[in-house]
Amino acid sequence: MNSNMKKITFAILISISFLGTAQTKTELQNHYEAFYKEMRKQGDINGIINALTHLNVISPSTERKDTLAYVYANDGQHMQALNTIGIEKKSNDSDLAVQVKAISLKALNQPKRAIEQFEVLYNRNQNPYIAYELADLKIQTEDSNGALTYIEYGLANAKDDMKHAFYERQQPYEVSLKAAFYNLKGLVQFNLNKEDIDTALASINEALAIAPNFNLASLTKQALESRKNPPTETTPKK
Repeated sequence: MNSNMKKITFAILISISFLGTAQTKTELQNHYEAFYKEMRKQGDINGIINALTHLNVISPSTERKDTLAYVYANDGQHMQALNTIGIEKKSNDSDLAVQVKAISLKALNQPKRAIEQFEVLYNRNQNPYIAYELADLKIQTEDSNGALTYIEYGLANAKDDMKHAFYERQQPYEVSLKAAFYNLKGLVQFNLNKEDIDTALASINEALAIAPNFNLASLTKQALESRKNPPTETTPKK
């Protein structure tokens, strides 16, 4: 076989090899796309994660990666979610990616990093729900004035049908978002001036007037009243 024939034969073999690989890749992608649809239909979270992970290996895409991270976060697997998309603040992140980073960092007790992500969301789409998250996180990081800015926005813009869920009891419950903002306002007012308990109590009472079943606000009220009127010590009789 002359050298020209050898070159042609080699080229043909390489072409066949690439064609076979392409067909295999396409078949695999089609398989996992069908598998993904079926797992979604069945509501099988592990199956969805499996399918998306394979699809990201076969044909990587930002959209799939964001979706995989969201599925992890929605299932409470926050570390896996962040391992998928990272924790960095990126201007070109999709809204979904920013949301995943924000809620996962909050869940993993990283309030300062979570604030960065929630601020991105807030700047893209101001709404009372994001304002509440920011106010709550600002209180955790002892930024009372920063929290108050978001609280005032929330009280001015929260609608009567907006709710917020609380989980401090065995049975989770929901209250009006506006009531939740009033509870935060009371906490901030107390943090800013621990001597003026009455002002803080007035905000907590506003919360309870809107939502009498607001257990967390009731606990806050009890704590403030106890601080305002500490029990007197009685001298034991001899």
